[in-house]
Amino acid sequence: MKQKKDHFSTLGYIAAALGMCIGTGNVWRFPRICAAHGGGAFIVAWTVATLFFAVPLLSIEMAIGRKTRLGVVGSFRDYGGKKSTWLGLFVVGVCFFLMSYYCVVQGYCIKYTINSAVSFETNMTTATTAALWESFTGSPSQVILMHAIGMAAGCFVVYKGISGGIESFCKVMIPALFLILVGLAVYALTLDGASAGLQYLFTIDTKYLFSSDTWIQAFVQAAWSTGAGWGFITTYANYIDSKEDIPNSCLLMGLGDNLGALLAAIVVIPSICALSPSAQAATEALSQGNYGITFIYVYQLFSTIPGGRFISFIFFFLLSMAALTSMFSMIEVSVKALIDLGFSRQKGVLLVCGAGFLVGCFSAYNLANIDNQDWVWGLGLLISGALFSIVVIKNGVEKLRREEINSEGALFHFPKVYFNTCTYLMPVLVVVMVVWWLLQTRNWYPNTWLNPFVIQDNTGTVLLQLGILSFTSLFLNNTLNRKTSKGPASK
Repeated sequence: MKQKKDHFSTLGYIAAALGMCIGTGNVWRFPRICAAHGGGAFIVAWTVATLFFAVPLLSIEMAIGRKTRLGVVGSFRDYGGKKSTWLGLFVVGVCFFLMSYYCVVQGYCIKYTINSAVSFETNMTTATTAALWESFTGSPSQVILMHAIGMAAGCFVVYKGISGGIESFCKVMIPALFLILVGLAVYALTLDGASAGLQYLFTIDTKYLFSSDTWIQAFVQAAWSTGAGWGFITTYANYIDSKEDIPNSCLLMGLGDNLGALLAAIVVIPSICALSPSAQAATEALSQGNYGITFIYVYQLFSTIPGGRFISFIFFFLLSMAALTSMFSMIEVSVKALIDLGFSRQKGVLLVCGAGFLVGCFSAYNLANIDNQDWVWGLGLLISGALFSIVVIKNGVEKLRREEINSEGALFHFPKVYFNTCTYLMPVLVVVMVVWWLLQTRNWYPNTWLNPFVIQDNTGTVLLQLGILSFTSLFLNNTLNRKTSKGPASK
């Protein structure tokens, strides 16, 4: 079936791309990871990772997608050769599993939107909001229900297409989230004790700065929140003009992501210091990287504000919408791969969302499961980024930089020493980080680090899950070569 052409406007493309970047990855994930890894030291490492890993990788993805005009699977085939097709399916698979558990996080946001409207109380204590969080996450039926609502919302918008669904939604929601983050950051800094959080956030502790774990977490966060390696930029680039400015667009994504994350951290971390019952309690909360940090402390912050019910409702509603804009990207990656196989958009969306809901129920069941999925597919995301750089190295890094990235329409050009060096180093860095991190699990779980059936952050579960995805992708390589539609760059 011939698909109806659908395109982003330039503004719509940037809004949709920022919609992926500025979501729960910034408001939910960044503050807790940043807090657990030294605050200022983590910000230094994360900024380096954004500029020297995420931005070049986003540029690679955008250039390949614009050139091939296919989804990730077809792009790997047409750009990297027929033996590389399975690598594209691996990337799509990683994005699918990330989407499946990410939707559970979106469900958390929906739950707190509802709570703000119907059961909000003033002057809540940390113990009260922590108990609310534990009660909710300890009830699988509640979490699965919120997960279902979130997936249905994502399905509805992506079903409507690019310009009529994704672009229209993101143009409104992303500026609104920025504005409310700015307002909350200003308010959080007026609280007694907030200065300690601000000091923690921007003080560089050399113990963390020279910790390998800080740097690995920073690279994962940069990839996770900007979308580098997910394949969504490759997918979205199918719907942009052939003269779209790649360097400028990707820098805007990286810087927009950084700004959104810092604003979220300025809301959350000073609030923890101001609202904790003691300095020791604040230190413990910051160091643990608790999944519920945003939902415990920001929710409590709202209970201290005049008109807090309304502000809390607006915040969590917009956070739900920001999570939804990120969901669009993840869903579209798999949907575009199915469209390239001959499926209609409507059928592809229903298949992807239905499967994503079922897979996500595992993560919705308890916090241990979602932590496991965050661990496995966070590492898978780093590997996906390395795969993009490998196919570019195979085809010629300088050729891509000169002909596709620094092409007509670019306001400025990436220097050769910057782009080429970053691209060549990407697979090396990823191998070092992934191997080092996997080996660390021997110290974390000396008796079970290779046991794939224990739900924990160990090596065994990574090898099992990524191994199954790799084997399945390789097995389907020739079938995908035959059945995926041809693009203008087809060899």
